Amino acid sequence: MKQWLQATGRSAYERLLSREVSGAPTHVAVIQDGNRRYARHHGEDASDGHRAGAKTTERVLEWCQDVGVEELTLYAFSTENFDRPPEEREALFDLLCEKLREFADSDRVHDNGVCIRVLGDVDLLPERVREAIEYAESRTRGYDRFVLNVALAYGGRNELLCAARSVARDVDRGELSPEDVDVETLESRLYDRPVRDVDLIIRTGGDERTSNFLPWHANGNEAAVFFCTPYWPEFSKADFLRGIRTYEHRAQSWRRTRARRALALLRAVSEPELAEARSVLRRFRDSLPTRERPDGDELEGGESSRPAD
Repeated sequence: MKQWLQATGRSAYERLLSREVSGAPTHVAVIQDGNRRYARHHGEDASDGHRAGAKTTERVLEWCQDVGVEELTLYAFSTENFDRPPEEREALFDLLCEKLREFADSDRVHDNGVCIRVLGDVDLLPERVREAIEYAESRTRGYDRFVLNVALAYGGRNELLCAARSVARDVDRGELSPEDVDVETLESRLYDRPVRDVDLIIRTGGDERTSNFLPWHANGNEAAVFFCTPYWPEFSKADFLRGIRTYEHRAQSWRRTRARRALALLRAVSEPELAEARSVLRRFRDSLPTRERPDGDELEGGESSRPAD
């Protein structure tokens, strides 16, 4: 009876959260923390925790597609994870090979047009993992309806360092002028194909840090961050929807702040800046409470928008 009541309560809470979510982020990145602690808590080996976590990964992929997320990045194996005991590493590599091939052959992946990509220093991985990566990427390369990025042998600082070195080499060879180096130049050196800016980072397991994950695409985009306590194998749909709700609140706050700044600018600056301020206000006016919204004269350049003498 107790389990039935708990399940009924969870289902009702999920329905409530689903009604509260009105729009999904485009790109969600997940730090899947707590697999080993989950295994220890249940008296199991680390590999059992990773296998339980892999089942959660499959569910999260479905939830993302259900709410309209277009890109999901999973932090599966960092460069620091190479320091783990050899037997644990090898078991995890075996699991990665199995799941990459399984995903690449899944009817759901092909029916939904899922493109599987791996981010990270792949050359550091064992040959069998590299072969599984090539298999998964080649089988799904033609799809573009949903992107699943798997971060393997990944380190955010290392990614930026390698990109910077690539640009520096081209400048040294005279193939690239320093004046031509811009944001797009560096971004193009990070990955073979573009990665969308991250809108939401989710981290399970209770730690409140982003662990050098996608710094270019997350920090530069001021991504929302949702920390939660469940270990990754315990991560539920309700937790996922709470993360989406955090993103929505963050986005609403950002739009409201932009609108307020534009309104202050409109009321305080001289003519050259007015066009930009009015443009921002027209985009974000509805984000402001009714009492704060500018009137038509302010938006169209009437007398009330001019600063007082």
